[in-house]
Amino acid sequence: MIDELSIRLQTYLAPKLAAPDLVVSDLARIPGGASRETYRFRARYAKDGKSIERALILRRDPAASLIETDRTTEFRAYRAFHELGLPVPEPIALELDAAALERPFFIMEEITDCAVGSILAPDPYGPHREKVGQQFWSVLGRIAKPDPGDIGLGDFDGARDRTTCWSHELARWEKVIDEDESEPQPIARAAIRWLRRNPPPPAQKISVVHGDYRTGNFLVDAKGDIRAILDWEMAHLGDPLEDLAWALDPLWSHGDPAHPAGTVARDRAIAIWEESGGLCAETQALAWWEIFASLKGLAIWISAAREYAEGRNTEAVNAFSGWYCLAFHNKVLADRLGGAP
Repeated sequence: MIDELSIRLQTYLAPKLAAPDLVVSDLARIPGGASRETYRFRARYAKDGKSIERALILRRDPAASLIETDRTTEFRAYRAFHELGLPVPEPIALELDAAALERPFFIMEEITDCAVGSILAPDPYGPHREKVGQQFWSVLGRIAKPDPGDIGLGDFDGARDRTTCWSHELARWEKVIDEDESEPQPIARAAIRWLRRNPPPPAQKISVVHGDYRTGNFLVDAKGDIRAILDWEMAHLGDPLEDLAWALDPLWSHGDPAHPAGTVARDRAIAIWEESGGLCAETQALAWWEIFASLKGLAIWISAAREYAEGRNTEAVNAFSGWYCLAFHNKVLADRLGGAP
């Protein structure tokens, strides 16, 4: 299958890069990923008398996806924030026609010589913890800072009214639970009732929300520099506190919620985000979005469990999500609701 895919990819990419002699090699599937199939490969060709080798990534729609996302949204987010100078891979090509590779896909540059921090590692960044934290929380603020319309993303899905950000997202993830739960979810339902009875203040502004900004979705090199923010498939418009709360969630804290994302102390992380984005993490509003973040997690893990159990997507990450992550967020939500007014 890999050999056939390489040939088809080569046929597609040669005219896109104006390189009739282009050769695709070293195509290999990257394990994991519940919403896209991800492959790395090399493209070799000649241009202006010089031999060129590019490390590239193919992101192809799977036969079945955990969460329905729009590849055009992901590609456009990569392009917009790459052009803004954020650490985001350069997008190369977007193809919505399934004829070329059987399913829609896009291609972007590969950021090499980097690693992600596993959520199971107790100290993923070691001596670079402070440096990584400064960058991680600062970049999140920079994502929230521009007006979506100014960077060509004003038509993204999501809320347009600052007063409806919370209800728009709550309805979205409640629908996922309604459609995918295979057994009663009493903690999720209690959280939904609480969130609806205790709405947060209006958003300070409408921003682009990454949607999955967390440990595991950014690449760090050996010097502690963040080289790439990845996985923009859930990007949408909304309250920037949604992204902050998701990044602060205990699931991504490497066993130490006082140092979210395995980086700096919580108060400092929030302060870095506020300064970078020109925003304020008001206590009541952030508390609401943190409960919401754990509910959103539950919805994703409920979907993962069902996809795996019914054989539509048997990636190991779905089994892990439906077992460990689902239980983790059920406990987080139960604890949070127990202390909520």
